[in-house]
Amino acid sequence: MKKMMLLGALLVCAAGVGHAQESRQDASISFIGVLAPDVYGLSVEPMHTTKTGGVLVSYRYDLTPRSQLEVNYNFAQNSIAYHSASFPQGEVHTRQQEISGAYVYTRAYHNWNPFLEAGVGGYIFTPILDSGTHEFSTKQNTNIGALFGGGVAYEVSPSFDVRVQYRGFLMKTPDFGQEGFKTNRYYVLMTPALGVAYHF
Repeated sequence: MKKMMLLGALLVCAAGVGHAQESRQDASISFIGVLAPDVYGLSVEPMHTTKTGGVLVSYRYDLTPRSQLEVNYNFAQNSIAYHSASFPQGEVHTRQQEISGAYVYTRAYHNWNPFLEAGVGGYIFTPILDSGTHEFSTKQNTNIGALFGGGVAYEVSPSFDVRVQYRGFLMKTPDFGQEGFKTNRYYVLMTPALGVAYHF
């Protein structure tokens, strides 16, 4: 009887190890910060983005032990203010969403898994018509750009890891369809992230 129980326990452990080795996908959810530099261009002196927080959801598929494909969606709300002679009080309360895909290169050092990523995607800036928006003729912007970043994942168990990462998205500044909001400049919207991933 004891031998049967021991054999059963060994089979369960082997199945668990086999499952961990076969895990080729993971899904993660993270808290992000949203930061951007002030941008000066044309008549805008400057375009200022308020700092805020948001949520990032990602899915990765392993091509090899070191190469992965990733898709991302993030959501946040903040305000973008445009200071110029034409719009001394130009401010837009906006909902921003990122939809992107990236290639991820990762390495493994015991429980630590540093990674780098690069890809492309779009940022959707949608004006919220409330008291935080001073120009009600604004329109939604969808800006295409490049995603880049890196970070490290710490494996808590075969099924879970904790991730810390820096993410940057290079794109043209949003103008919400207003001539007075155009800068003709590119900037990097930074979204550092802290989250947890589940492997399956």
